[in-house]
Amino acid sequence: MAGINKTNAARLLDKAKIKYELVPYEVDENDLAATHIAEQLGENIKQVFKTLVLKGDKTGHFVCVVPGDDEVDLKKAAKVSGNKKVDLIAMKELLPTTGYIRGGCSPVGMKKSFPTYFHHTCRDFDYIYVSAGVRGLQFKIQPEPLIAYTRATLADIVAE
Repeated sequence: MAGINKTNAARLLDKAKIKYELVPYEVDENDLAATHIAEQLGENIKQVFKTLVLKGDKTGHFVCVVPGDDEVDLKKAAKVSGNKKVDLIAMKELLPTTGYIRGGCSPVGMKKSFPTYFHHTCRDFDYIYVSAGVRGLQFKIQPEPLIAYTRATLADIVAE
């Protein structure tokens, strides 16, 4: 692991004694999509999860972690989070809200602990990828310890 700086998110997982692997990839500023990351890593896009931050009309901010080629279904996300209406937060709100930038938003180690919802398919795999908190670095991690650490709820939150 020489040459890879540990992120704050990685230090938090270390402290919690959760096993993971830090996997670097080439960043393309013009293509921050999870599909690009999956191609780089030679992995199934269904195992490369993206972390999205939403805001509900009743509960405020919450986090959805979904397969890289899927979109969050706002109606389903509203329902599971106890809101009537939800929207993705504006890009300019991401850093002040979470401490992370677009393309480097990890479900681990946000500024505050937000309710978190993982798409239930994460359990279909021995391991999944999520951002390690910076562009160019992913956690390769078993879903169960990650779900437990983020106190996440499993839900069907993607558009059909």
